[in-house]
Formats: sequence, structure tokens, C-alpha cells
Amino acid sequence: MTQHVKKHAFSPDSMAGEKPHPGRRLALEIMTLLLFILFMMPFVIVIFNSMRTNAEIINQPVGFPSSVTQLWTNIQEVWNNNNFNFLTALRDSLIITVVSLAVLSVFSAMAAWVLVRNKTRWSSFLFLMYVAAMVIPFQVVMFPLITWFKTLGDFLGFPMLRSYVGIIFAYLGFGEAMSIFIFHGFIKGIPLELEEAADIDGCSRAGTFFRIVLPLLQPVFVTVLVLNGLWIWNDYLLPLLLLGSSGDIRTIPLAVQGFNGSFVKQWNLIMVSTLLAMLPIIILYIFAQKYIVQGMVDGSIK
Repeated sequence: MTQHVKKHAFSPDSMAGEKPHPGRRLALEIMTLLLFILFMMPFVIVIFNSMRTNAEIINQPVGFPSSVTQLWTNIQEVWNNNNFNFLTALRDSLIITVVSLAVLSVFSAMAAWVLVRNKTRWSSFLFLMYVAAMVIPFQVVMFPLITWFKTLGDFLGFPMLRSYVGIIFAYLGFGEAMSIFIFHGFIKGIPLELEEAADIDGCSRAGTFFRIVLPLLQPVFVTVLVLNGLWIWNDYLLPLLLLGSSGDIRTIPLAVQGFNGSFVKQWNLIMVSTLLAMLPIIILYIFAQKYIVQGMVDGSIK
């Protein structure tokens, strides 16, 4: 009996684990395919309706396009539309997204590095506050934020509402918690001996960070850029509150709202403008998707 138990306990089948049942594997594959179709349907509907006229969309919201050339006609109409002003909206979105990502990523990496290397109760308390800030819903601080920004602008002497400075400062505050959390986990895996060697060679603290630590953060740095870039580029609520729907500065999501009138909705132009707004961030995601999973895993495990 003892030999039987030992043989069963150390048999190759028990160590390798049981293989999944063919029926269960087929069910999982079918479920995965159904979920893929479910999540891709909105994107497919946007593409198809971008190739249709407004009357066709109203009569049949979900349907196949009758002519592919209608896409070019809709793009030309959006491009020449004064309400949308695609080039101006693209410029504003690029300025806000690029500057916000640069400030947010560098400051978050520096803050996470200081919190990791300074083992004090104060640094642990600050890190817990950043983690706690991740679970606070934006709707809780939405309306107080407008009042606070107006008061801060009056105190500083320049407007924080309807300005690039205000919206970038807001993205820095709301995006820093998650970015510091990701950087914090990754920096723990960087050997301290590298920084000590730089200190012995006479490198300053700033030089140690920018010459030694920052190049090692490339995988997680790209992850933070992509995740925050997806959020900032597609965000609608925060720009609506701080920039307004009719201000001089309008991001692409705010400009798309211009086709949604009180009495008339130009669905074909809404779909085309939405498609144009999605293309830059989709291209960015395709080229950087391998860094997203790698940086998230490294940042959470290390």
C-alpha cells in the first residue's frame, strides 16, 4: 500500500497536472470568440456607419454600407466643417496629451524612486495615500474641482479654467496615483548597488536618476505612457468641465459633440469624426502593446 501511494504521488501524470477536457476547452474557446465579437461590435458599427449617409443610419442604425466611397465624402465634409475644425481640435489634443504625458511620467517616476529608496514612515504613509487616491471616484471631486481651480487661478494671477495649464495640471493630479503605483513596484527590482556605484563615482542624485534609473524604466515607462495616453486622448468629462464645450481650446472628443445638435444629429459625421479620433491612439497601442503587459506584470510582481 505504501509503495502504491508513493508511486501515485510521484507519477508523471500527477506532477504534470491533468490535461483539460476537450469539451471544456472547446467551450472556453467558443466563449472567448463570443466575447471578442461582443467587444468588437461597437468598433465595427462605427466603421460601417462611417461609410453611410445620415438618412441610411436613421432608417437602419445597424447595417452594411451601400458604397465604400461614401467614407471619403464624409471625411471631406468633416474636414471642411466649421463646427468640428478637425485640425484645431487635433492640435489641442496633441498639446494636452503630449505635455501631460511628459510631465506625468517623469514626475511620477521621480516620486516613486524617492518613495522606494527612502525607507521612512513618512514615505510609507505617502505611498498609502497615493494608493488610496486610486479608489476615489472622479464624480466625488468633480464639482469642487471647478471651484478650487477658479480660486487657484485668482490666487496665481492666471486662469486655470479654459487653459492648457489648468487641464495639464488636472491630469497630473488625477493620473499620478496609478503611475506612481506602477513605477514603485518596478523600481523595487532595480539593484541598489547600481546607484551606490554612481554615488561613489561622484554622480549627483539627479544624475543618478536620469543616467542610471530612468533608462532601466523603459518597459514600465512605455506602459505608463500608453495607459495614460489612452485615458487623456479619449477623455471627455474632465475637458468638458475645465475647458467648456464652446471655449477656444477644444479636444477632439469635445469637437465631436459639435455634430450632436439639439434638434439635428449628423450621425454619419459623428461616426467619421469618432473614427478619425480613434486612429492615432489605435496606432500607438498596436506598436506599444507588448510593453503594456510586460510593464504591468513587472510593476505589480517586483
